[in-house]
Amino acid sequence: MNEELLLRKDEMKVPIESVYFGGGSPSLISPKKIEKLLNYIHDSFIINSPLEVTLEVNPDDVSLQYLDALKQAGVNRISLGIQSFHQKDLTIMNRAHNNTQAISAIKGVAQKFSNFTLDLIYGIPNSTLKEWKENLNRALEFDPPHLSVYALTVEEKTALDFQVKKGEVTLISEEAIKEQYDFLTTKMRSLKYINYEFSNFGKEGFFSVNNQNYWNGKSYIGIGPSAHSYDGFSTRSWNVSNNHKYVAAIKKEAPLVEAEHLTIKDRYNEYVMTGLRKVEGLSLDYVKKTFGSSYVTYLESQSGRHLEARNFYWDGDYLKITPKAKFLSDGLAADLFRI
Repeated sequence: MNEELLLRKDEMKVPIESVYFGGGSPSLISPKKIEKLLNYIHDSFIINSPLEVTLEVNPDDVSLQYLDALKQAGVNRISLGIQSFHQKDLTIMNRAHNNTQAISAIKGVAQKFSNFTLDLIYGIPNSTLKEWKENLNRALEFDPPHLSVYALTVEEKTALDFQVKKGEVTLISEEAIKEQYDFLTTKMRSLKYINYEFSNFGKEGFFSVNNQNYWNGKSYIGIGPSAHSYDGFSTRSWNVSNNHKYVAAIKKEAPLVEAEHLTIKDRYNEYVMTGLRKVEGLSLDYVKKTFGSSYVTYLESQSGRHLEARNFYWDGDYLKITPKAKFLSDGLAADLFRI
């Protein structure tokens, strides 16, 4: 990783606000290696202070000694992949940990870190609203400063996809998934968590800097096989996924990278998609300054019927989704896309 950072250090033109160790099993990286990487980042880049440093951790990897070592290395935020407290759910999702390990891990993380997030999944096959309520309430017993909560997606050619196609696992209905989501948003709102992005809930002062930068379209560099990068304007790129090819390319100081260049229409559509997922919504002034007056006219025209249906509302300059329509945000965003 140091080698790729060295090769790409001139790409980052703005101060770094966050470092995120994620994808795969980052908790397999030793704290000493993490410390070396962070020292290199501090020496090679302009750093915003304070720097948010998040590490994704699996519950079965957690011990107080390990957490102390991470803290010493410079990690100041933990993302703990709980997913569910029900063993049948964990089995379906092929998770290695169990309920006892999940609870122990949360207690340890809460003891050592003031800033952490728990990941939960709703819409799990064969799940009920009662079971989802138990999952969410169990997580909230630990008073986490942040929750990331995602609907289960079945990726093609995975074990779960195979089980669904064979009829061994039954997906729940869209209505049942919406029931679980509605309970989530109502419960979190009652506890004063802010739903600052569709899947993310935080207490004031604990919004993820990393998440916000993604959704606000800021530039970032992804390091490692398959890692994605964005220049903050019109170019998105990604490293080769094959580990051997990646290592060989880095040794030759010629990373294997693919890229796509976004048109103004692409950038507008991405702004709509990300903006409607955020609590702030879409700014007409931003659309005008960035994409031009024709896009403002188009946005106003396309949003008209959804305003009448009370799926959208205006809050000053911002177009926002009403609470009742939030579950439909991706579909509503698609209606505003410029094709």
